[in-house]
Formats: sequence, structure tokens, C-alpha cells
Amino acid sequence: MDLIKIVSNVQKISEAISSVIRVDVTVVDNNYNRIAGTGRYRECIGEKVNEKSAFGFALTQGESFIIENPRQHFTCLNCENVENCKEFAEVCCPIHVGEDTVGVIGLIAFEEEQRSAIINNQANLMNFLNRMADLISSKLLEQENTEQIKLLVGELEIVLDSVDRGIVAADHKGKILHYNTKAVELFKLQGKEILNTNIKNLIGSLDFNCLIEKHKSLMNKEFTYKGINHHFRGIFDAKSFSIGEESFGVVCTFSNISDLLKTVNNITTGTIITSFDSIIGSSHCLERVKVEAEKASSSTSTVLIQGESGTGKELFARAVHFHSSRAKGPFIPINCAAIPEQLLESELFGYEDGAFTGARRGGKAGKFELANKGTIFLDEIGDMPIHLQTKLLRVLQEYVIEKIGAKEAIPIDVRIIAATNKDLERKVLEGEFRQDLFYRLNVVPLNIPALRHRKDDIVILVDYLLEKCNSKLGKHISKIDDASLEVFMNYEWPGNVRELENTIEYAVNMCSTSVIRCMDLPNRLKVSESALKSNKSVGIISIKELEKNEIEKALEYFGHSKQAITKAAEALGLSRATLYRKLKEYGIKQCQNEN
Repeated sequence: MDLIKIVSNVQKISEAISSVIRVDVTVVDNNYNRIAGTGRYRECIGEKVNEKSAFGFALTQGESFIIENPRQHFTCLNCENVENCKEFAEVCCPIHVGEDTVGVIGLIAFEEEQRSAIINNQANLMNFLNRMADLISSKLLEQENTEQIKLLVGELEIVLDSVDRGIVAADHKGKILHYNTKAVELFKLQGKEILNTNIKNLIGSLDFNCLIEKHKSLMNKEFTYKGINHHFRGIFDAKSFSIGEESFGVVCTFSNISDLLKTVNNITTGTIITSFDSIIGSSHCLERVKVEAEKASSSTSTVLIQGESGTGKELFARAVHFHSSRAKGPFIPINCAAIPEQLLESELFGYEDGAFTGARRGGKAGKFELANKGTIFLDEIGDMPIHLQTKLLRVLQEYVIEKIGAKEAIPIDVRIIAATNKDLERKVLEGEFRQDLFYRLNVVPLNIPALRHRKDDIVILVDYLLEKCNSKLGKHISKIDDASLEVFMNYEWPGNVRELENTIEYAVNMCSTSVIRCMDLPNRLKVSESALKSNKSVGIISIKELEKNEIEKALEYFGHSKQAITKAAEALGLSRATLYRKLKEYGIKQCQNEN
């Protein structure tokens, strides 16, 4: 303990002693620093006192004594200033805190009158000085306790602020007494504005008196917060607290329901169990892929699933996972094309606390870390940026990940299943996809056939999807008529099974009877069927006319926006530049009002 912490108090006590005894007073701490003084010693505050002086002796021995004969007393024999000493008498009274001596109160007489005041009243004087030493000791303990309390409060605030739930303590009237940072973030209240808010304004009516008096607790109580510019649905827990034997108030912990749902979704992502029987269809080409996928399930090798959009690539990925030894582990899907490039790295690999501006406190686990002991499904892998392809290659080679801002790699045990609707081999040749990564991913290739190549499955799929849509929409459609089924069989289904499902749902919505007819089908199918009949009636059509018709059909389906042009070009097997040239060549006008 250091007297310097209460130096102002020590100086005031020194002045009080001096005014009572009328003798100069000085106080020296256990580091031999003069920290207080009166009279001629006032100018000496801050100076170092010799360790061989009477003060040094008092600090070492820890006992009070009076020097009546300076320069001759045994404590003065080793003093370096003994020859120049002008003192008439001196008193040393140690300051104790427990077993430690933390300083010395010194009284020094420079006149005979002052010496007499000391010598003639020794008993009362020493009693008085001991009381003053105890007073200084108590002030120091008080300061130490205050600092300990402040430290404890600081530590508690750090702990409370690290909790990812809002915490608010209120008295029996609902007046808020304490809160943590998360509570401020949750209710979006500025500064200490929350202290001026009654807790009832946060969570609505609550019988605090009953809660406090009966020492009850509330769990998962739902509430709706409606602030001036902010509102949300949440849940809270409430528990009464006591000071001594008296119940004083309640502590409430808050969570936003949407945050809890995100947590639940993160934990339960892999619980949608999918088997190969869940993949509807019995055509030869589909059955062959199922057999290959089932064999891949028993392996730990990386799988690359290729196929057009809507063919069911994620269904196959889930079936492989849940048919493997990792079935009890998580299945974590992530669409590499749906997440902005600047966010994809943090989504995949996570980040450390303070890794970048706006980073969540405590950092964030990435999808690879969440998929540990399970499977990660990287959909649309063909759209992954080149720099992230390099990091993914390291994961495949070394089975470690590095969070953004991390200094050490984290070992992981994850099986990777990737999927794409792009021609990866062509992207490799064009320098848009790493060749070494392609070979690492393409260990077990699965090619999902397009629906137009397995039209035998359309009837089975229609029955299954019709039942599914009936259940979803609360309808009772029994079947689709033969004419509609023929339209289905003649259509090319560029959107594959997903487009078929959307078409069935549209028809179920539009149908006003128990049987779906052609009139209930989307216009794109009617246009396609009409064009098909027209082509059959006119006989042979020139290649250019066929090409023009197919381009117009693609634009009718995808639209005229820049993004739609790209999709149309891919479906037609043309580059965008070639498609634009064909539009100009055939005089096909584009709608100018689409973006």
C-alpha cells in the first residue's frame, strides 16, 4: 500500500497535528519520500529522506520513540547529518496497516519551548499521534477498498457487456438501475437514455410487486418493444434479487426473436434429412446417377455435382451426406453466387474480434468451422472469386482454415461437396477457374440429367408435385388432363424440376375445378405449344427461321434485361456478343424499359 494515494489527506492531518501541538510535522512513506510537511518542512515535500536517519530506524523497527537528546541518541549515531543537526527533540510514530509499516509521522522541535512541549507531555502526545496514525491508516484502507470496488465493478461490467443478451436491473417500481451494452444496442437507446426509461416502457405491463414478494421467476416471456423509431419482437427472463434479506428489484435478460431464430437455423441446418428415395424419378439416366451418388456416400472424397439450374443438385448433396458416416454431423449449405464477393470470405472462413471495421465483437465462426465433423455444400462454386479459390485449395490440401485477422490456422474435419451449373472445364481454359482446384473438386463427378433428357419422369413428378401443392395451398385438385400433360411432354423445361414445380403450383392456384386444363397453365407453355403446332403444320423450316424462333422463345422466357440476355445466351449455347449480333441480324427488338 502506498501513502501517495491519499497524499492530500495526509497533508491535512499533518496540518491538524501541527496546529494542536505547535510543532513542525512531516510524514515520510515507506519509500523514504517526504510526502507531507508543515512549517520549514513544507518546502521539502518530495525530497528523499536518508535511510540511516531516525525515520529509517522507525520504518525498520516499526515502533514509536522520542529523541530527547539529538546527536547523542543511539538512532542518531549513524545519521549522515548528525554534525549539522539543529533539532532540539524529535518524535517518530510509525503508520501501520495490518502487519506492514507504510510510513512515519515525525514531530521536530527547533526551539526549547517546542522541546518542552514534547518532553513534558509524552504519554498524551504518543496517544494522540497513534490516533492520527490510525486515522491515516484507515484513510489508506478506505482508498484501497474504493479502488478494489471500482476494479470489481469494472470487471463485472466487462463480464456483463460480453454477454450476448441484454441485461437490465430495475427496482420494484421499474426504475432502471443498471444495464449492459447489449441492452442499449437491442433497444437502440442513446447514451444513458435507458436510465430515464421505466422498464415497463420496454416490455409492457408486469406485476413487479408480485414478482418480488413471491420471489418468482419468468422464463421466455414474449414481448413487443415499440420505440419511437425502432420496434422488434423479443423474449425476456425476469428474476427478483435481494439485498440482505430484503427483496429489492428484478433482473431481466432480453433477446431479439429474430436473433434467436438465426441461432436455431445455424444449429439445425443439417436436420432436414434427405434420402435417395426423396429424389423423385425412375428413368434410366437418373437411376444411374443415384447409384453413383450412393457409392460416393461411402467415401470421404470430394464430390462435384454438375447440372443445369433446377435439376436438384442440393438434393443429391444432402442425400450423399445423410447416407454417409457423417450423417450425424452438420450439413452446412452456402451459395457462393448469392453472397457479395467482399462478404463471401468472412462467411466461409469467419473472422476474429476487431478484424475489420464493423466486425462483430468476439468475432464470428465461418461456415467451414460450423461444418466441422460434417459436410459443407458449396453451391454455384463456378462463381467463386479467384482469390478465394486459392484459400479453398489450401483447405482441400491441408484441412485447415484461417479466419480473417487470425494468426493461427484452425484444423477442420469437413467433407466438401461442390455444385455448379457452369462448364468448369471451359472456365479453366478461359482462366476463370483454377485448374488445380478443379481437379481437387472433381474427384467424384456426378452429372445430373436435365428434365428434357428424362421426360419419362414427368408423369411421376407431376403426381408428386400436385399432391405437394394441394397440401401446401389447401386445394383438392385430382389430376391434370391429357392435353395439359402433352404440353408438359413437349415443353423443353429450361428451368428443369424447379420450373415444373412452379408451373404445377401456378396451375393449382389458377384451377377452379378439380382437373387442371391447358387454360390453367402459364402463358410460356401455351406459347411454346402453339409454336410447336405451327412448326408441324408448315413442314420444313429454314435453319435461320428456327434460330430466330428459338431466340425469340428464349427472350420470351428470360426477358430483355442485361441479366436475362446473359441467361438466354447460356440456354442457347451462344456468347452474349453473338446473341446481340443475332438480334441485330434478325431485327429482333429489345424492350427498352427493362433493366
